[in-house]
Amino acid sequence: MSLDEHSITARRTFIGKVAAGTFALATTPLLSASAHTLSAAGDDPWLKALKGKHKQVFDAPATNGGFPFMFAGTYLQTMMEHYKLTPADISAMVVVRHFGVGLALQDSVWKKYALGKMFNVTDPATKEPALRNIFYKSRAGDMLNIEASADKLLAKGVVIGACGLAMKVMSGMASAGAGVKPDVALAEWRAGLLPGVYELPSGVLGVAKAQEVGCTYCFAG
Repeated sequence: MSLDEHSITARRTFIGKVAAGTFALATTPLLSASAHTLSAAGDDPWLKALKGKHKQVFDAPATNGGFPFMFAGTYLQTMMEHYKLTPADISAMVVVRHFGVGLALQDSVWKKYALGKMFNVTDPATKEPALRNIFYKSRAGDMLNIEASADKLLAKGVVIGACGLAMKVMSGMASAGAGVKPDVALAEWRAGLLPGVYELPSGVLGVAKAQEVGCTYCFAG
């Protein structure tokens, strides 16, 4: 099977599983207000971290060569240079969802679950499907601007949120190849999030809530 055929098959499987999960949610009786209190707008920790007067959310449904991180880094840099702002004036959030969720996972997950093959990411050093997250602690040649690798953005206060629904579906798809059950895979993916990354209920929720608290939107996938 070619990489294009693999990507199409994976996308169809992903969409089918998400649709099934959405149907299950829709047919599950809602809890009463007394049994479950929803978080108020802006009350979630990843939203509280968006403290700058100027803020933007970068929507990353694919790894896209690390450009979601580079877009966020460029936003911070040019806002400071052009408008003479301080880091405290600016906030950025990158929401990694769908096939972009691998951006938020550690090397151990990439290796065990063959994420380079799943997400069609090649390691520049080996010319083979990546067995490490080349967008975290990036080496020369891993991405066009290694100053925008995930670790450096997190150190600057950039908020990174990973779609919990995508992690559940994609880890389930990858579980058989790793020789584990889906629930084990999901637990390992959650434990394997990069330090400082937030798990979101879903990526689309994260994008919407970020805009509700004042972020402008940038498609980054």
